[in-house]
Amino acid sequence: MKSPYLIEAPTCINLSGGRTSAHMLKMILNENGGIPACAVVLFCNTGKEEELTLRFVREIGLYWGVTVIWLEYRPGQTFAVVDYETASRNGEPFTAVIADRDGVLPNRVARYCSSEMKTRTMHRYLRSLGWTEWDTFIGIRADEPARVAKFRQRPSPETPDEVVCMPSAAAGVTRAIVGDFWRASEFDLRLISVNGETPEGNCDLCFLKKARRVLSLISARPSRAVWWAQCELRAETITSGNGSRFRNDRPSYGRMAEFAKSQVDVFGHENDEAIQCACMD
Repeated sequence: MKSPYLIEAPTCINLSGGRTSAHMLKMILNENGGIPACAVVLFCNTGKEEELTLRFVREIGLYWGVTVIWLEYRPGQTFAVVDYETASRNGEPFTAVIADRDGVLPNRVARYCSSEMKTRTMHRYLRSLGWTEWDTFIGIRADEPARVAKFRQRPSPETPDEVVCMPSAAAGVTRAIVGDFWRASEFDLRLISVNGETPEGNCDLCFLKKARRVLSLISARPSRAVWWAQCELRAETITSGNGSRFRNDRPSYGRMAEFAKSQVDVFGHENDEAIQCACMD
């Protein structure tokens, strides 16, 4: 039986900066004896990643001897190739994509941030290489049935040129397997893991994270809230409704920063659930 990690055609390996996709990359390296000439490893930086995520991506390249191409969204739906030293750290790509949407914020109804800053940015880069059809390997595990089902039902959600593949899910990889791998590794993503999840992963205060988690992250480092609160203040002068806030079903980031400062827990209800996004782990 052919290994799901074997690459035989043009393939984009989507490295999200999390432990699962990095584990997937290592399995690909082991199975193929390196990165095949027909494949590329891409990491898309939003400018709102934790610094430790950026260091982790850099260490992957150094420890495993693999070339990771760093991409960022640029105004006018273009992209730039950057590296660890030149990568944005103050939300610049995110700010640019919001500006290209006339200041309307991504929200629960229109979650364009991940598709523009990550998926379509990768597609633009691949097409710049002359690619016309390709597979994309993403880090989804076997114990994420909802996500697995979503991509099996729609393996080409953005463009017919791409087929999304989930080798880790096909190989039966679980959260426990990923955890064991990194505990035995000589390096690791140095963000805390809570029951196998990484609260600080992806964009630091992503609006799809649980409100209580966002409040906790703000409490730990109040400066995290500044960019998000400023975006909402600007958007409220431009539009109304969903696009004026990242989430209109809970307090603004500015208010949550105030709650964190006063140590008020306003999210005691049990319906506070995270919403899955396309950023992966």
